[in-house]
Amino acid sequence: MDNSKHYFHEVTLLVTHYNRSSSLERLLRSFQELNCVFEDIVVSDDGSRPEHLEPLKQLQMQYGFQLITSPVNKGLGHNMNKGQSAVKTAYTLYVQEDFVPKPAFPAHFKDGLKILQQQKEIDLVRFYAYFKYPYLKPYKKGFSEMVFKGQPWFSNHLKFYQYSDHPHLRRSNFFEKFGRYVEGKKGDITEFKMCLSFIKNGGKGVYFEDFTSLFEQKNSPEEPSTMKRVNWRQQQVPVVLFLRWWYLKGRIIKNDLALAFTQRCLNNKL
Repeated sequence: MDNSKHYFHEVTLLVTHYNRSSSLERLLRSFQELNCVFEDIVVSDDGSRPEHLEPLKQLQMQYGFQLITSPVNKGLGHNMNKGQSAVKTAYTLYVQEDFVPKPAFPAHFKDGLKILQQQKEIDLVRFYAYFKYPYLKPYKKGFSEMVFKGQPWFSNHLKFYQYSDHPHLRRSNFFEKFGRYVEGKKGDITEFKMCLSFIKNGGKGVYFEDFTSLFEQKNSPEEPSTMKRVNWRQQQVPVVLFLRWWYLKGRIIKNDLALAFTQRCLNNKL
């Protein structure tokens, strides 16, 4: 056995893909260069165009992954659901195709995997984020537990995002506790619905505090991101900052109401 390799037994790498075959090749090559070996790899494609499907088939021969296709684009929720359903191992590392693992990834991934293996109450281990989660409790090995503060005076709107579609490790029976992803909605709505489900079903997750040291997100002009954001929210003009402040306060109220509604629906089913 090559001692330089990192064998992650009982872990499947799940990658969602749509029209970015070069990005997928870069991701798989990067894991290979870091000597990361997973028990299985699943690539879930969401109806990519023919010019990307042919490279996908060539990559499948090279890397030996399961390729789960769709005749037409059905959205993020459907793509996540069919990809996760194909996983047969106990743990799933989910990574979108436009991410690249950094050299520090293997060692800290081992720590995250060990947390899930040893701490049955932990459901999710996150390895990347755009912003720091606002309410953290130190855990161990560079990880902190995300603590949801439901009271309205904890007013950081990022508190709802304990779950994220960014790279994370989870138990492969994730759907049994949190349900499947909602289908037929835009990607950001699909993600937020899972965020609410994670909270209302008592999910617990840990978060690597140095969250930009393990993955880098890369989007080239040839294969840009398929997620469109509203640019005005990022501007630093005083009037925009004022409007953004009010927007975020309203968003917190809206999210609190959405969480209360989903919790009521859950209680009515019990």
